[in-house]
Amino acid sequence: MEISDSRKTMITTFKKGGIHPPKEKHLSREKAVQTLPPPPEVVIPLSQHIGAPCEPKIAKGDVVKIGQVIGESSAFVSAPVHASISGKVTNIGPMPHPVLGQAPAVTIESDETDTWAELKAEQDWKKLSSEEILASIRSSGIVGLGGATFPTHVKLSPPKEKPIKTCILNGAECEPYLTADYRLMVEEPGKIATGLAIIMKILGAQEGYIGVEDDKPEAITLLKKEVAKMNIEVVTLEAKYPQGAEKQLIAAITGQEVPSGGLPMDIGCVVQNVGTAAAITQAVTAGSPLIDRIVSVTGAGVASPQNVRVRLGSSFSYVLDQCGGIKGEAGKVIMGGPMMGMAQTSLDVPVIKGTSGILVIPRADVPADQPVSCISCGRCLRTCPMGIMPSIIGILAENERFEEAKRYHLLDCVECGCCTYICPARRPLVHLIKYAKAALRKK
Repeated sequence: MEISDSRKTMITTFKKGGIHPPKEKHLSREKAVQTLPPPPEVVIPLSQHIGAPCEPKIAKGDVVKIGQVIGESSAFVSAPVHASISGKVTNIGPMPHPVLGQAPAVTIESDETDTWAELKAEQDWKKLSSEEILASIRSSGIVGLGGATFPTHVKLSPPKEKPIKTCILNGAECEPYLTADYRLMVEEPGKIATGLAIIMKILGAQEGYIGVEDDKPEAITLLKKEVAKMNIEVVTLEAKYPQGAEKQLIAAITGQEVPSGGLPMDIGCVVQNVGTAAAITQAVTAGSPLIDRIVSVTGAGVASPQNVRVRLGSSFSYVLDQCGGIKGEAGKVIMGGPMMGMAQTSLDVPVIKGTSGILVIPRADVPADQPVSCISCGRCLRTCPMGIMPSIIGILAENERFEEAKRYHLLDCVECGCCTYICPARRPLVHLIKYAKAALRKK
């Protein structure tokens, strides 16, 4: 891949819409990742991914080891789950879930030995076939760690009639407050670069890019050093939200636009998160299943904001306690960031594969304004990165005119939250759009 001198210094971005919300990343960005001790108990949901939920492969009373498969499905679009601590299975049944409300889960009580199951021997990925690499990724339970949680082996298995030319890693981390990906890029750039090289081998791709926003210069420098002798380019992106959205990232880096209703593979592209790439390296070279992840625990409501490596299944309350607890009265606790995250009703929910952050906003900082009728100001239209009409779609959703909302490109919405953020009438536009999408799925 030939890189022009002008491209090496260019800062690029997507063209339509976008916003610049306060970043608030200073709270945790300089805090090196701390590995939390294993909790006394984990609750591991059997559904932590898009696709078919897993069936339990153990029974109540069984003793399990770290990395042991405790749930899997024969469906192609699924991903197995593994024990994140060693100990005794004390329950299998419905438990609180940060996305689904409640879902089947496996509860494990720690035996405090932290004993691992036997892993595969370390392998040289360059000597493995694409099929062998994909098998390792699937068996390790890797999903999109940026929050989408789509099973990675599925995303890396496009139809033969849609060859992939370009692989892109998302290192933008444009969501306010979150700095988990930044710390990973600074602390483990080698795993990210290797992960992208593995992805390119699987797909036979000729081009590899890592997109990083220009407010992360240290990450850009370290990644460029790692890929200096590889067929990979680190692209500097303008710090603008939602720069990390898949379609916006593709447009910024390649200049191509994913067609309405289409997927990146339709234009020969695949996008993965930098955390997913690092997990791929661990799985393929060391045989390590996905049993933990980096989480930004942040916000003015956290006593000691920081980035922590957390065992999957750890409760939010446990993680927050390890970070000094909640400071004052919490107004909202959000899984993820303020733009696309999900507010929680309980701290008993567990960290799952898609938990990029735990954000605590003090009650005094939660807006008390009530939504009013649309004032037709047009701000949501100007800021929408997809160029659709959120205000009209919201009104149609309120009136349950879902098919009409679909004709206004409802399904092209990436749910970035720009419209809700910018709306002076405080209209819950993303909520209405999600409601309309869910209604269409039911039909």
